Amino acid sequence: MTLQVKVKPNARVSQLSRTEDGSWLAQLKSPPVDGKANAELIALVAEAFGCRKAAVSIRSGASGRMKLVDVEGAAAQA
Repeated sequence: MTLQVKVKPNARVSQLSRTEDGSWLAQLKSPPVDGKANAELIALVAEAFGCRKAAVSIRSGASGRMKLVDVEGAAAQA
């Protein structure tokens, strides 16, 4: 399954939520430095979908705010 995720780093709390247009919004505590925000995003998505971090990967947008994230073995969740 592929998710379109908009990332907002340096947030007060880390959370993943679905937006009205069907994409996802990830608010991350980590700053966008040295891959810290990407690592936190992977952990957050894995926790939300109940899978291992190894099953989550960033397909595109690793250096931008809009990312395509692949989740292996996860059914679509709302």
